[in-house]
Amino acid sequence: MSISAITNQSAWTVAQVAERSVQSISLFRAMVIGIVQGFTEFLPISSTAHVKVVPVLLGWGDPGVSFTAVIQLGSVAAILWYFWSDFSSVTLKAIRAAANRDFKSSDFRLGLGIVLGTVPIVVVGLFVKLFVPGYDESIVRSTGAIAITSIVMAVLLGIAEFIGSRRRGFSNLGLGDGIGVGLAQTLAIIPGVSRSGSTLTAALFLGLKRETAARFSFLLGMPAILLAGLVSLVDVIGAESTVGIVPLIGGLLTALVSSYLAIAWLIEFLKRHSTWVFVWYRLAFGAVLLIALATGKLDNI
Repeated sequence: MSISAITNQSAWTVAQVAERSVQSISLFRAMVIGIVQGFTEFLPISSTAHVKVVPVLLGWGDPGVSFTAVIQLGSVAAILWYFWSDFSSVTLKAIRAAANRDFKSSDFRLGLGIVLGTVPIVVVGLFVKLFVPGYDESIVRSTGAIAITSIVMAVLLGIAEFIGSRRRGFSNLGLGDGIGVGLAQTLAIIPGVSRSGSTLTAALFLGLKRETAARFSFLLGMPAILLAGLVSLVDVIGAESTVGIVPLIGGLLTALVSSYLAIAWLIEFLKRHSTWVFVWYRLAFGAVLLIALATGKLDNI
């Protein structure tokens, strides 16, 4: 058999697997996945890892990158809902400062920091999408890779919790914070890292208070999550006959509600507690996956 024939057959097989995965997303399954997405999106434990692993453990298979990214729009709506006052205040103050040419004001620097902090993830995301074919089905998304990444990020979060000064509040945020946390956000391209986990870890390293680190992580992540969801929405609309609009809406709504609850809980939790519970959870999560792989209870897919 020629190389081209093998390539065509492999591509056809991948397409068949992807189609079966999409067809298996019923309303009930979509709503469950939406709940998992919402509760894990803003906790530093990786929503991508859980949205991939939980359905596999339930015997449903991987729901796919595109469907996962689209239901993240529910999480974006939850951020806008919860942080609308902060978001509108930062935007209006930054625009007002720019109009007055007050480029040294904290409002302008914070707004510019969020904009510049979004650039790295957009650039890296576009590069991966355009120049790394097969990334979504690559070894990077394998269960073993997710397990190892979860453990590594747990260690980094623990170090940040241990050495971070936690002295600076929301009023002390500036351009450097946006760039630093924005660069850390690019690590979220790797499944299992957790966008909120990488940004929260970076913010703690930069000396922000836990609550401030979480709020800034949420605000900075809004453009990135929204862009990812909108880009993948095009793919899902193209497969509308197999995905189904009802499961898609069900997943979005449950992601919206569970995301809002997760945000509200995390903000209140970090006012009085450390992030060590997430460190230990991520270590345990990664260890359980590795044990399941080693014993053959879970496939490395």
